[in-house]
Amino acid sequence: MDWFFLKVLHNRCWLNVTLAPMNSPVLIACAHGTRNAEGQAAIRRVMAEIETLRPGLRVVEAYVDVQEPELGGVVEGLPQGTAAVVVPLLLSTGFHIKVDVPKAIKSRPEVVAARPLGPDPRLAELLATHLRAAGLKEDDGVLLAAAGSSLPDGSVDSEEQARLLGELLPNKVRVAYGASAQPTVPDGVASLREELAADGGTGRVFIASYLLATGYFHDQLAKAGADIVAAPLLPSPVLAEIALERYDAVLERLS
Repeated sequence: MDWFFLKVLHNRCWLNVTLAPMNSPVLIACAHGTRNAEGQAAIRRVMAEIETLRPGLRVVEAYVDVQEPELGGVVEGLPQGTAAVVVPLLLSTGFHIKVDVPKAIKSRPEVVAARPLGPDPRLAELLATHLRAAGLKEDDGVLLAAAGSSLPDGSVDSEEQARLLGELLPNKVRVAYGASAQPTVPDGVASLREELAADGGTGRVFIASYLLATGYFHDQLAKAGADIVAAPLLPSPVLAEIALERYDAVLERLS
């Protein structure tokens, strides 16, 4: 495709803006959903940033839990024959990716799904930035706290994200989960603290919040016994950039 590239200044960073070709498939930005108003605003900001980076692209919001509009209803509401790509604003493969999204699109062959946002090296860079801003030092330990999934793929993705983060830091980096997988975040904090002490260290335990935004799971991290909890991933334009790459990858695969 011959796309016209522009540059815009966003938060003092130059970002590539690509005009969407005519008749581009709809991008359905599908998030988990939260009752937290700040978290809701952060996700909608990602959707707005996608539109900023790809003028002319129709972006439709949808959710797999808690919030409306629900993904299945959004897909059903598209006119028959309307091509669309569901881009999960989720960080790893799990039940929503494996079950909820395929169920929502199974009757509409013109609607396909992209892979989730993570794991990705840019997310590792963002996590490292938040940890350093929170005061991380070389003798501290880092626990990557992911939401968790009952399916093995979710843990595999989180472990890969922890590996990518570990490549950027001299610290010990471990992984734990908020729900549905082991170890739990409190257990992970305790285990990492014991590991640091066994090595003769006096460093602190930092939690890298591998969550998109504030909400129930992020609030629980403050109760897990760590010394410092770093900020979640959002706000950052990086998430919108990754979302568009996932969308484009589907179009390339289908072309």
